[in-house]
Amino acid sequence: MREHEVRVRRSDEEFPREEELAWQLARVATDDVPVDDDVAGMVVNRVLDNAAVSAASLLRASVVAARAQALAHPPSRGGAGARVAGTTEDVSPEWAAWANGVAVRELDFHDTFLAAEYSHPGDNVPALVAVAQHLGVDGASLLRGIVVAYEVQVDLVRAISLHRHKIDHVAHLGPSVAAGLGAMLRLPTAVVHQAIGQALHTTTATRQSRKGAISTWKAYAPAFAGKVAIEAVDRAVRGQTSPAPIYEGEDGVVAWLLDGPDALYRVPLPEPGEPRRAILDTYTKEHSAEYQAQAVIDLARRLHREHPELRDPANVASIVLHTSHHTHVVIGSGANDPQKYDPAASRETLDHSVPYVFAVALQDGGWHHVDSYVPARAARPDTVALWRKVSTVEDPEWTERYHATDPARKAFGARVVATLTDGSTVVDEIAVADAHPLGARPFTRPQYERKLAVLAEGVLAPEEVERFTALARRLPELSAGEVRDLGIVAPPDLLSTVPLPRGLF
Repeated sequence: MREHEVRVRRSDEEFPREEELAWQLARVATDDVPVDDDVAGMVVNRVLDNAAVSAASLLRASVVAARAQALAHPPSRGGAGARVAGTTEDVSPEWAAWANGVAVRELDFHDTFLAAEYSHPGDNVPALVAVAQHLGVDGASLLRGIVVAYEVQVDLVRAISLHRHKIDHVAHLGPSVAAGLGAMLRLPTAVVHQAIGQALHTTTATRQSRKGAISTWKAYAPAFAGKVAIEAVDRAVRGQTSPAPIYEGEDGVVAWLLDGPDALYRVPLPEPGEPRRAILDTYTKEHSAEYQAQAVIDLARRLHREHPELRDPANVASIVLHTSHHTHVVIGSGANDPQKYDPAASRETLDHSVPYVFAVALQDGGWHHVDSYVPARAARPDTVALWRKVSTVEDPEWTERYHATDPARKAFGARVVATLTDGSTVVDEIAVADAHPLGARPFTRPQYERKLAVLAEGVLAPEEVERFTALARRLPELSAGEVRDLGIVAPPDLLSTVPLPRGLF
């Protein structure tokens, strides 16, 4: 890997286009590098993972609304169209990316990468699959695009913090989707450069979507980035240009939205010809909640077994989670969001409340993507009493470990100090989630396939799960026709149980 320096440039400063970060990312996309076998295997895992969480969300209101919007947009003239998740219907590719992106993101249950910024790199996949289906792209090319999209997003996330400046993390997703599409379609570097610039320019928004009373837009934001990136690539292919230098310009993203005129970022990028392996540094979720809550859930279910007295709020004076700055201020009590302690809060808010997640997992000894969030569960009096005794504090050591570059040191856990009413304490800690590659039970192919089978229960027929799983396993060798079938199909009678809402289209 090499480090590319990014700083603000004056408009009258001589600054070659080839030194722009957007151009450097475009070069990563257009450098034709073979895909390593273990990387290809992980791409298959993540395609299975996305299908699993999409299946579980097909009847949820946000997904139904996005599906209704997509189905109002038939295939455009440039190709055959792309499949809407859960159906056999083809629509224009940007709208398929929209609907399928919402389905993937709705339950906050797919893969993650955390560093200077946070991200869900699996959000790249719906847009790439949609364009591949529309244009008749084979599995090998789709694989190449997904690998590059992961590489670009992870490299940006390693170096450039958005949340520090209250910018939503999808500002890294727009450029990564554009780069992935450029790689998949083997577009010229100059075209990909323009697409990346416009994708960034049009997907930069505030992170109020993840603050306070969190709305349904949380699921839509990444899908919007994918849709907009497809449109940016389309314009670039048609010869249209974009604001530049988009990162480094005097009125650009870094100068006014991020660290300002004196900023200096060092973005790690692969050398020419170097394999793109960033996907191997990402990790998926065993539980449907914000990633920093994954290890906390595993810690809570261990305490459920070993210290049953903690389940009863009458025995507990306080529970303090000592954790990283990010966990404390984003999903902990350091966010100063009263909604994180509100039994009537939305599901989107509760999955970003580590006090709630810890209290429920401690009492139940586990976590369920539906049952753990139902209003009756959130409002149970003994749960509310315990929940309001849980708080977080930042511990500098956990913050340092959160940002560590050494995978063996990097951690997203916490130390719990529970003080009982009799004055005794229970102290325990966990560094990484059980499903993490360094965790107690790392996810491998069987766990990904089981996740799909479990989340598809009652939604997809068993033979449909088997069909999709067999197809996904062969992703690198799929024909263009087989790529068109790379989507889950639910029984029409099931989908019709939730009527499509009417809108403008």
